[in-house]
Amino acid sequence: MSIELWFLLIGFLMLSRGLGSRYLLRLPFTPAIVYLAVGLLLGPTILNLFYFDPVKQSSVLEMLTEIAVLISLFSAGVKMPVPVQIADWQAPLRLASISMVVTVSLIAACAYIVLKLPLGACVLLGAVLAPTDPVLAADTQSRYPGDKDQLRFTLTCEAGMNDGAAFPFVMLGLGLLGLHDLGDTGWRWLVVDVVWATAVAIGIGVLSGVAIGKLVWRLRGANAEHDVLDDLVGLGLIAIVYGLSEVLQAWGFLAVFFAAVALRHTELKLARAIGVKPEQLGAGVAEPVVAGDDSGAATPPIVSGEALVFKEHLERLSELMLVLLVGGMLFLDYWNWQSVSLAVFVFVVARPVSVAIGLIGTQTSWRVRGIAGWFGVRGIGSVYYLMYAIQHGLPEALARELTYLTLIVITLSIVVHGTSVKPLLNLLWRRHGK
Repeated sequence: MSIELWFLLIGFLMLSRGLGSRYLLRLPFTPAIVYLAVGLLLGPTILNLFYFDPVKQSSVLEMLTEIAVLISLFSAGVKMPVPVQIADWQAPLRLASISMVVTVSLIAACAYIVLKLPLGACVLLGAVLAPTDPVLAADTQSRYPGDKDQLRFTLTCEAGMNDGAAFPFVMLGLGLLGLHDLGDTGWRWLVVDVVWATAVAIGIGVLSGVAIGKLVWRLRGANAEHDVLDDLVGLGLIAIVYGLSEVLQAWGFLAVFFAAVALRHTELKLARAIGVKPEQLGAGVAEPVVAGDDSGAATPPIVSGEALVFKEHLERLSELMLVLLVGGMLFLDYWNWQSVSLAVFVFVVARPVSVAIGLIGTQTSWRVRGIAGWFGVRGIGSVYYLMYAIQHGLPEALARELTYLTLIVITLSIVVHGTSVKPLLNLLWRRHGK
């Protein structure tokens, strides 16, 4: 398609999404299914009006998906309940660690036994498909900062962490393929890619979030005397944290999520110190609210709340663009027994089993465990990891094989999870009287 037609198509979809947001909420499926359908219609599957080659355009797609995931991770982080308590985070921490390892192992075993792929490619495929997606899983995630719903908190927190937790396994797969130095007996992978990169990422995120939270609060003062552009501060925090993580060879996705969590935690802690209640500092507070202390001081808006609305708008735009491109990458011959059976295995075996194992010994209800075991949405994060691997020298033949397998899993996840999320969540809330 010409650039003019692209402008018309994207503009029409954006306009329809904006004007019809209320009606889309009433549909029994998610908006991502609409974008996917348009991509399939216009792409090589049906009309063949455009084709986006993910292997040849892997550098462009890597950048687009990287930005989308970073914005989504920041949005997820500022929605986390505060103050942060380890007891509340036990379930998502287990999902992002124990369940991640189990998921990668199960998918790798399936790929090795059934698909006959090389061991390194099997591990890489497991790492690509293991993380749940923070971009496409909006309907199952926390609806606002401090959302106390256990299921939504668990899924949001897991998605925020496991995009970073998958990176060591991506590097392990690349190393087994001879594209990354693992060190003798894997020592370098364990020390650098697992321990160092994870610990430093969390440290960078927490320290940066706390520092920016305190700096903005001090600049504004108790009466919001200093004007601060919250959207740019939020974007700047993302960029600095991610860039610093890359320089120090840490996992930037993990750092950005924890920076957002620390920012929200710091701002609410400072607000409480002058008598402001947490509910007065939700997202989208346009004007300062009056504090509950004797002085009657006005509390300035906070970065984590004010920037969230803007980030969510960017998130919707990236979802539209990237899911449309996913539809435009698919050919009919991608739909074969290998790709479909892999998707079924991921949804029906790998995800439920890994969640069940990861949550052993926790206080998580069986209802939440069951629904969490089903809603492991795969999406934009998986595309990013695959493009990252291709950019690190993945042979073209293997790259194309992993690409069609990944795209079919993502496509089926959008359809299957996108049509089941609203009925299942509505059923859960009705039973709980919500």
